[in-house]
Amino acid sequence: MGEEKKKTAKEIIETYDGPPLRIMEVCGTHTHENFRLGIRKLLPEQVELISGPGCPVCVTPVGFIDEAVYLALERGVTICTFGDLVRVPGTEMSLAGARAKGAKIHIVYSPADAEKYAVEHPEEQVVFLSVGFETTTPAGCLSVKQAKKDGIQNYSLLVANKTMPGAYAALKGSADVFLYPGHVNAITGTELCESLVQEGVSGVVAGFTAKELLTALAVSLVKYQEGKPFFVNCYPRVVTREGSREAQALVAELMESCDSEWRGLGVIPDSGLQLKEEWQDYDARKKYQIPKIEGKPNPACRCGDVLQGKCKPSDCKVFAKGCTPQHPIGACMVSNEGACSAFYMYGI
Repeated sequence: MGEEKKKTAKEIIETYDGPPLRIMEVCGTHTHENFRLGIRKLLPEQVELISGPGCPVCVTPVGFIDEAVYLALERGVTICTFGDLVRVPGTEMSLAGARAKGAKIHIVYSPADAEKYAVEHPEEQVVFLSVGFETTTPAGCLSVKQAKKDGIQNYSLLVANKTMPGAYAALKGSADVFLYPGHVNAITGTELCESLVQEGVSGVVAGFTAKELLTALAVSLVKYQEGKPFFVNCYPRVVTREGSREAQALVAELMESCDSEWRGLGVIPDSGLQLKEEWQDYDARKKYQIPKIEGKPNPACRCGDVLQGKCKPSDCKVFAKGCTPQHPIGACMVSNEGACSAFYMYGI
């Protein structure tokens, strides 16, 4: 029966003869999976998938990398980070470049690993680079609570966590339908997406299997032809209307909203998070009094335009020439979730 449903969704997509539409893959994992599973090849000519700002590393601004490099080289801090941030270019150098100059850059798989490292190395000042959306923020908060419980004072976060509502508002009108990120909505729930319908914004929450992606795309095509804004949760086995109340409460306990810079989108009001005043001992910016750093991206890189769906990676002059996964110029080529990485990997 499942196979029959999958074929039905596939047929809807392949035989679509409605008006042209642009569907934005907000989540970078969706971009890669639509390539890997061959789903893009099924789309008729008038249906275009465009990339959005759903790659945590990609939307992290150059200035954040510069702050991390400053901490590592000027303040002698040990930086704990996810691996894909290490090669993201800063204004002058990446964290890999800083490591070549003697900086301590330690790769971890979670904030808990970073906090554990701080416990085991009391002689080092340890900073975890906290990036990502609503999906990853709770883990960073947990690590701070654990550090307080452990009574350690050599651990803090350099925070660049972001929230999606502001991005949806900034991107309103850039696509006909949003393919909402399943993992984010598992935390936040669907109430925001439902409310956006009143503002004329259409979208569907999608999972990550072939069946789930085909279903989400087929639903998008059918609903779009009805001529009115819509929202459908096509990932009900994971995403609920209320989301994870426990995760939401944890973030609300430690974090508060702030204005935040997004690569390509500029500063979006109330789209970022920062530790509340009572947790400022774990805020690296305050702890080390980091000076204001204005990052300067490489002018040849069109990563910002890619993140807004204004161009395809292949439209960039340095794509697959000066900019490759081995020698990236922009963050979208570095990250495993980046659109440029996907286009390069699948030969587009």
